[in-house]
Amino acid sequence: MAKVDERRSGRGDKTKNGPATVACVTVGDRAIPIVTRKSPRARRISLRIAPAEDKVELVLPRGASLGEGLRFAEEKSGWLLTQLAVRPPRVPFAPGAVVPYRGVDHLIHHRPEARGGVWREDGVICVSGASEFLSRRVKDWLKREALALLSERAQATAARLNRRVARVSLRDTTSRWGSCSTNGVIHFSWRLVLAPDWVLDYVVAHEIAHLVHPNHGQRFWRLVATLTPEVNAPRDWLRRQGEHLLRYG
Repeated sequence: MAKVDERRSGRGDKTKNGPATVACVTVGDRAIPIVTRKSPRARRISLRIAPAEDKVELVLPRGASLGEGLRFAEEKSGWLLTQLAVRPPRVPFAPGAVVPYRGVDHLIHHRPEARGGVWREDGVICVSGASEFLSRRVKDWLKREALALLSERAQATAARLNRRVARVSLRDTTSRWGSCSTNGVIHFSWRLVLAPDWVLDYVVAHEIAHLVHPNHGQRFWRLVATLTPEVNAPRDWLRRQGEHLLRYG
């Protein structure tokens, strides 16, 4: 038997349409948090599991009440449990955790007595300092590595097309790995530093090609194929393995 509890969220849980409603579907002894979102473009009530966290989003179309949505979520509680059960496990940045760096697994090793912040040696990510700062230090280090690597690859790829990258910045998006603005600013997910280089290179090529073709037409894909040796394989890898990258940290 499943049951639903609901409450209005605080300041921290807001959507672009205003404060979200946080509910909880309880199935057996497990409570599944749900955040509702009203969408005038939605045609029906739907459930979506957030890729990076074990939180469910309930989308309500125009005219649908919160009560209808919560009853729908209750009816789908078994499906939710099944979907959550097959998700990749979360891997915190903690001592003993194994984290990929450029596609190669590395063990996080805490060395509190050492100096130097975070560094890599022989398949190990070493972290100095107090334990309460370890997770943040690993994440900050990965972001610095990502920014340096992606900036270098983006500038070099753009130079092949006689184009200029205005700036490279990092985001932590769950729906896309990169984006390119009309003014030449390119945004990448910092989590690409966890992926193999040939996957990262494909995403870089994809975004740099948008400096020439701001669409996904045939000419765009032909240009991408000239900038990276692999197109289909990294796209397939991201479809199959991309969710795993979102579960680190």
